[in-house]
Amino acid sequence: MGKWLKSTEQLRFEVRDHVAWITLNRPEKRNALNWQSLQELRDALLEADDLTSVHCIVLGGAGRDFCAGWDLTGGQPSPVKEQQDAAHGVTGEYRSQTATIDDDMWQLGRMNELRLVLFDMHKPVIAKVQGNCIANGTDIALLADLVIVASDARIGYPPVRAQGSPPSHMWLYHMGPQWAKRMLLTGDLLRGRDAARLGLALESVAPAKLDAHVEALAARIAATAPDLLACNKRVVNLGLELMGAKTLQRLASEIDARGHLSEGRMQFRRSIEALGLKEAVRQRDAAFGDGMVDYSQE
Repeated sequence: MGKWLKSTEQLRFEVRDHVAWITLNRPEKRNALNWQSLQELRDALLEADDLTSVHCIVLGGAGRDFCAGWDLTGGQPSPVKEQQDAAHGVTGEYRSQTATIDDDMWQLGRMNELRLVLFDMHKPVIAKVQGNCIANGTDIALLADLVIVASDARIGYPPVRAQGSPPSHMWLYHMGPQWAKRMLLTGDLLRGRDAARLGLALESVAPAKLDAHVEALAARIAATAPDLLACNKRVVNLGLELMGAKTLQRLASEIDARGHLSEGRMQFRRSIEALGLKEAVRQRDAAFGDGMVDYSQE
């Protein structure tokens, strides 16, 4: 039996056999993220990093999906936005009209700080991905040290079609420049098996075998002392830093803020107001068909 160390409103946290299992736990929302879940995730990751009984971490999602992106229906303002509104002296319907590009960059930067714990923490993290890993779901999955996907998982960033750019950017380091552009210039999706072939994930596993495969890999990693695991994670991540990875995360959030000022994004917001979120997204994606990359024919 495992020992439950942390149970929050939006996360499950369990430690067994030197592995911390951190699970996004909003299956009714397809584990869509909001500010609360990001903060709880950051806290859980830091707790796992501090526990001497933990050697590695598995990050997953409850139910059918790993994470379907950002919860656009949650209505939960960020702590940064609340402070900015107070500074501007505005409330209610005027709040969205006062944001500047600096406000946006500040908010996106704070969001990145919560996610970058995955990169900066000492202990290795395995992302276990099933179902949809979309938009902001990829922002957390691709910061993990190892990404294991179900072969039928769907991975991509459709919001680039109308809303901006990924505020966390590890695509280049996993896939190389041409495939990173291929994905971000179209917002298309990859099946898990193709994500593994292209380097976006380490391995692709049959859906029914995903849990057992990740548990076996975590057990192998956990057989090594955590201080040695930290050494070997850190040297690789320092190499990524020398290739600009940490700087690019900051630049990515600033570029996303720039994208938020684009006419395409403004039109998408008008469509949401006029048609509702579901129909606006349907119209955004209509020209792309099913949006899947057929890698076998590429």
